[in-house]
Amino acid sequence: MPEISALDKYPCAACGAQAEWNPAKQLLICPFCGSATPFSVDSKTGAIQELDLAKALRELPAEERGWLTERRTVQCQSCKAVSVFDPERVGQNCEFCGSPALVDYKEIKAPIRPQSLLPFKVAESQVREQIRSWYASKWLAPGALKRRALVDRVHGVYIPYWTFDAQAVCPWEAEAGHYYYTTETYHEGGQTRTRQVRHTRWEPASGEVQHFFDDEPIPGTQGISAALLKQVEPFPTTDLVPYQTAYLSGFVVEHYQVVLFDAAERSRGAMTSALEQMCAGQIPGDTHRNLQIHPVFTGQTFKHILVPVWLLTYNFGQRPYQVVVNGYTGRMAGEYPKSFWKILLLVLLALVVILIIIWAQGN
Repeated sequence: MPEISALDKYPCAACGAQAEWNPAKQLLICPFCGSATPFSVDSKTGAIQELDLAKALRELPAEERGWLTERRTVQCQSCKAVSVFDPERVGQNCEFCGSPALVDYKEIKAPIRPQSLLPFKVAESQVREQIRSWYASKWLAPGALKRRALVDRVHGVYIPYWTFDAQAVCPWEAEAGHYYYTTETYHEGGQTRTRQVRHTRWEPASGEVQHFFDDEPIPGTQGISAALLKQVEPFPTTDLVPYQTAYLSGFVVEHYQVVLFDAAERSRGAMTSALEQMCAGQIPGDTHRNLQIHPVFTGQTFKHILVPVWLLTYNFGQRPYQVVVNGYTGRMAGEYPKSFWKILLLVLLALVVILIIIWAQGN
């Protein structure tokens, strides 16, 4: 095989570190995250040609960038969210925190255009009624909150997501624990008694998990709480439609702030955690310890998509709160303030109940 120059670079598709040739696996493997970098051999020169994510991103042509229509991009000086909207809209506040401190956002390079999106499917009127009912069910919320016309601030936003596919092969080894019991004699109160004592027999175990990850989602937003987004997922990627500017008309689009390499790294972490659980499920016996996994990822692909959310942001006291509704499925999650006096009343009622129970048992 021809010698490969030490000056050639083979960045890892997931974390960007330098991938190294692994003789045992016959693959380029990242020494930091364990990712495999796909490659092919040029039949004419014998040179290695990268087919990894990093190269695809570097060579993304100009026609794959931009929004395909005139848009204005601004950044909030309060929460740092970056929004994209029709240039005719002026004098607005931040869609994510309500701050009026918006300044033009200058991009070093035009953004990667989304390949597809989920159009809004849930109507705004339905969302408003849903939020009203949700607030009414929150007994601990302050009465002043329920009297405010918060639903008038609901607005639709397209937020960015990255999705990743990968084929994973994950060898593992661990110590499998098998329970067994022995009878033990002991003395108590002048009497001889017996009891069953549990022990663990440890044996080496190993195996391999093979799994295909399909559309592992990583939010590209920083304007919406990650915890709330997790609660309103999934956004069904099987229903994606090709990116068309018509779907964006009347809505604000958030510019991704989690770049592709960072998103790929987070995706790798999520996939690795899932593989660890799968491997643990394969270990025989009753318990296990010292589980070690060695994941290798190949065939990695990605998509940049937009997903719809209805967003309500409001301030109560000194703290901002958000309510998020999946614009396609209607799943909702939200934050709300809790009344100190109502919580105190609840604690006092609990203490009264406990005292009544104690008194009843004493009589």
